[in-house]
Amino acid sequence: MSHVIAIMSMSLDGFVAGPDDDVRQVFDWYFASGDVELPTGGSDPMTFRVSEPSARHLRTLTPRLGAVLTGRRTFEVAQGWGGNHAWGPAFVVTHAVPDGWPRPDSTVHFVTDGIESAVRRATDAAGERAVGVHGADTIRQCLDAGLVDELQIDVAALLLGSGVRLFDHLATAPTVLGDPTVVAGVGVTHLTYPVLKEQPAHDEG
Repeated sequence: MSHVIAIMSMSLDGFVAGPDDDVRQVFDWYFASGDVELPTGGSDPMTFRVSEPSARHLRTLTPRLGAVLTGRRTFEVAQGWGGNHAWGPAFVVTHAVPDGWPRPDSTVHFVTDGIESAVRRATDAAGERAVGVHGADTIRQCLDAGLVDELQIDVAALLLGSGVRLFDHLATAPTVLGDPTVVAGVGVTHLTYPVLKEQPAHDEG
């Protein structure tokens, strides 16, 4: 099975969006942290402008990815990525397929029968490459199901104080992680943690 990597930006105090669902500050480092230009590809391409350390980090990460898994909320905010995500086929976990989808020539797929099915379909599509999981709720579901192999967390240099937390209400916490790899960028710190598959038993007493 493909490697499953949870990928998300968050503030230092753990929020991926503000109280009004505004994600701009958390993701600002992608567009204003340096002079290195990185085009994203896909149907709705963007150009990142990051520092050299962040560019090296992204150049190492993104070629590993062969599919993306996310939730309906992220799909809506991203307006369906123009029909083709830069990381490869996209699998959206949802209760119902949105109106107007799926679309011809699109590589966006909708999974209505749960997170395990979504991960299975995404890993099949990714082949020998990894699946990138994006979106707070989808990442939490994958962690609770024991389906994440690695966390790639980009910690933006700000404190939001309130909003949407990335790791709220984990059913399986505490989850023990391996030693991190740390890349210090400009306005962001990139943390990579392996998720240990052999977790210590939780003390019920």
